[in-house]
Amino acid sequence: MSQRTIHVAAALLFGPNGRTLLVRKSGTTAYLQPGGKIEPGETPQEALVREVREELGVEVDTHALQPLGRFSAVAANEPDAIVVAETFVLETNAVPVPAREIEEVVWIDPVHLPAIELAALTSEHILPAWRRRRSV
Repeated sequence: MSQRTIHVAAALLFGPNGRTLLVRKSGTTAYLQPGGKIEPGETPQEALVREVREELGVEVDTHALQPLGRFSAVAANEPDAIVVAETFVLETNAVPVPAREIEEVVWIDPVHLPAIELAALTSEHILPAWRRRRSV
């Protein structure tokens, strides 16, 4: 069986206390970065601004997005799919309000991970890349 590839934009969103925001979609168990699928004609930055506004009610300026990298992993919530994420770091003071398919948001310490189920993209790629960048 062949795997589909899903292209998304994702935010490693930090609050003023240094914690990062993860979301959990309705009907799922894994926590992951906010963001979503890139629509035809959208840049990854435009997709991320749209998704963060729709899912969390947070307004993002594209100029505030700092590229972290492109990462891929087995999709957490889509069977037989690989997710490829254009990932950006974003700092905000806004208070996210879950909307649309987002059931829960949690703020975590990105160094000392809590005992919750994390998407492979988050635990194996995005957070380690951020920690490597931070230690340089």
